[in-house]
Amino acid sequence: MAAEIHMTGPVSLIDNTEGQLVVNPEALKILSAVTQPVVVVAIVGLYRTGKSYLMNRLAGKNKGFSLGSTVKSHTKGIWMWCVPHPKKPGHTLVLLDTEGLGDIEKGDNENDSWIFALAILLSSTFVYNSMGTINQQAMDQLHYVTELTDRIKANSSPDNNNVDDSADFVSFFPAFVWTLRDFCLELKTDGESITPNDYLELSLKLRKGTDKKTQSFNDPRLCIRKFFPKRKCFIFDRPARTKYLACLEQLKEEDLNPDFIEQVAEFCSYILSHSNVKTLSGGITVNGPRLESLVLTYVSAISSGDLPCMESAVLALAQLENSAAVEKAVAHYNQQMGQKVQLPTETLQELLDLHRDSEREAIEVFMKNSFKDVDQKFQRKLGAQLDARRDDFCEQNSKASSDCCMALLQDIFSPLEDDVKQGIFSKPGGYRLFIQKQQELKNKYYQVPRKGIQAEEVLKKYLESKEDVADALLQTDQSLSEKEKAIEVERIKAESAEAAQKMLEEIQKKNEKMMEQKEKSYQEHVKQLTEKMESDKAQFMAEQEKIINVKFKEQELLLKEGFENESNRLRKEIRDIQIRDRPSGPICNIL
Repeated sequence: MAAEIHMTGPVSLIDNTEGQLVVNPEALKILSAVTQPVVVVAIVGLYRTGKSYLMNRLAGKNKGFSLGSTVKSHTKGIWMWCVPHPKKPGHTLVLLDTEGLGDIEKGDNENDSWIFALAILLSSTFVYNSMGTINQQAMDQLHYVTELTDRIKANSSPDNNNVDDSADFVSFFPAFVWTLRDFCLELKTDGESITPNDYLELSLKLRKGTDKKTQSFNDPRLCIRKFFPKRKCFIFDRPARTKYLACLEQLKEEDLNPDFIEQVAEFCSYILSHSNVKTLSGGITVNGPRLESLVLTYVSAISSGDLPCMESAVLALAQLENSAAVEKAVAHYNQQMGQKVQLPTETLQELLDLHRDSEREAIEVFMKNSFKDVDQKFQRKLGAQLDARRDDFCEQNSKASSDCCMALLQDIFSPLEDDVKQGIFSKPGGYRLFIQKQQELKNKYYQVPRKGIQAEEVLKKYLESKEDVADALLQTDQSLSEKEKAIEVERIKAESAEAAQKMLEEIQKKNEKMMEQKEKSYQEHVKQLTEKMESDKAQFMAEQEKIINVKFKEQELLLKEGFENESNRLRKEIRDIQIRDRPSGPICNIL
């Protein structure tokens, strides 16, 4: 099981120094160790609105994120606190507290916009914290949401540089939670009680008109409705008497407003129960290392003057993970072959069968750990490495067989060589006696199992090296006539030619088996790739269907509210999504 991360308190994830965003290596080191899926909750809002208090409560602590006690913004940049998820075993809760927006001392709205955008890009639940009611001032302060199309790109294709791809934001964006602090209104409309959610939806209603003032009124509301179809609202009473607010984290529970305590508990329960694991396009679950990669990619883009691109971040992550997936797959192959293969194997087919089983498992490991392998670049890399490992095993197998056979021949034939040296066969009839003894030893050699694929070739070379000895004994054997000697020479030539032909046939069979194995390897890659593509396509279609359903509901609501132009614009977005190319088509050559 993945180990839990226990941080005693938050650390800076992204430092904001003189308007420059810099990633903190210490925080990245912590994320790299979080192997569990992460639920990422980020909170943003104006400075001194009590954001940090809510985040501390989500962490189950009274202290942690700095609350501050003055009118200055305390949190700078984005701070991170990773804790074991209290309601989802095997998951890590990552809390991101951002510096207060609109700090008058900072005087940098550009910087605020990037903090806002990063919080959205990194989180699975985005909490916007504000004071009082949802009035026009509150909406004006939320102007950052209308700037998202100028801050974020969904697609990386150069063809989309001048295209509004904000329709794709829904599939990437987090759930939206608006928290209203020190709320003092009675939740009623037309004399009927309403919920905080009803209040939020009423506040997001549009005004009719085309003048600039109406457009300014509608823009943030349209953006929230468009980008955050899943939204929730919480209201909070004043937490305590004014004189106690500066030391809120030191207060005991009995000193706090009971209604406020209950409201905070309800908020925490909802966030912990309903916040989803951070996922990327294609249903890719994010863990610590993946979140680390996203942070680096987005901040790097901002620092270089580019727009953070969600698709580019996923592709950058895919490059890292697909490369690691290749290494993991090859390591699995090596482990399996190391356990299964005993060199030398009796036949080449035995080795190839073991290779094929290990190769199939290795491809499965790669498919499980890879995603968005554009043009099967990394799968081809894996295929090349597995081919190289197969060829290496074949070479090792041949060498092991040769070494085994040479040692065996030395052991079996050394007595015969000693007899030759002692002249035992240098007499009439010695040649036939030598041939008889040689055949007996050849039979003994054949009876020994697991000599491997080089058995015939090594024996042939050995006997060829002893032909001079046999020829000398033949020529000096006085019991044989010249005719008998000539017949014996022809017999030896015929045997040699037959052995050579047999060797050629063996080489041809070996080449055929290798070609057959390569075809099987190719088919295995295609089979598993096809299965993965079908799975990815189903996932993609499900995501698209979800987006379309959300947009259909919003489009119908706009039409019902009488905003025909906006409804038509959304209908066009839906139509564009429906005719968009699907992730299908012919599989390119893998190997």
